[in-house]
Amino acid sequence: MPPSRTARRVAERRAAHQLLDAPVVLKDPLALRIVGAEGPEERARLAAMEEGRLARTLRAFLAARARVAEDELARRVGEGLRQYVILGAGLDTFAYRNPFGDGLRVFEVDQESTQVWKRECLANAGIAAGGKVRYVSVDFENGDIIESLSQSGWDRQQATVFAWLGVTMYLDEDTVMRVLRAVAGLAPGTQVVFDYAVAPALLGPVERLVFDAFARRVAAAGEPWVSSFDPVRLRQHLAAAGFTRIEDLGPDTLNSRYFAERTDGMRVGALAHIISATI
Repeated sequence: MPPSRTARRVAERRAAHQLLDAPVVLKDPLALRIVGAEGPEERARLAAMEEGRLARTLRAFLAARARVAEDELARRVGEGLRQYVILGAGLDTFAYRNPFGDGLRVFEVDQESTQVWKRECLANAGIAAGGKVRYVSVDFENGDIIESLSQSGWDRQQATVFAWLGVTMYLDEDTVMRVLRAVAGLAPGTQVVFDYAVAPALLGPVERLVFDAFARRVAAAGEPWVSSFDPVRLRQHLAAAGFTRIEDLGPDTLNSRYFAERTDGMRVGALAHIISATI
């Protein structure tokens, strides 16, 4: 299986956020390096790719979802948490700019081909992996994430924060719920932060057109969107699985939290939400 093409575009948009948007919502000093966009030509190419309102809206959501996960992680590390798992890590750079040093163990979970490609990107960029990063190869649809993590040195007896960003829409609903139920069966205090696509039937006509346009784009890249959710039903499923603290962050909350008083019009749209759920 080839490495994820959408993971590359997410990384490029994260890099473009550092370049084009001020103030940045997610400060990532490695974003440009990992996609090889430090020089003026590559920066100009990124800027040209990211022109327009829709591109800015998508960058806003990508920045917001990563910021939610990292804000939650910082809060939990302050409470003593010591394990962080990034499901579908792609070219995420947190592990290589980890502000918590040796006090936090980071596990990156992804398909093997994407991890091999990521290590090549890291090497080309001169970014050191560090001893506290563990790479865990898993097929989300057919593999056992918990077993694979356990074999890689992760301690299931300790509370963990899981970040699962930009993944659920590419998996069928049964797989998404199976992973979430597995997380719900872990140590008390374990938390998952994930994003999901809102069911198109619940969107307004303009949002539905945008949804369809994005869906066509990722399908053309060979990685189609498969699932979307009704927010109310999804929260009910999470509660039934055993999560007791469930926070669903929609556009109003995200815009108020991260994009208030901006002068560039950068805001998230209504196509997706972010959930933080804790056992």
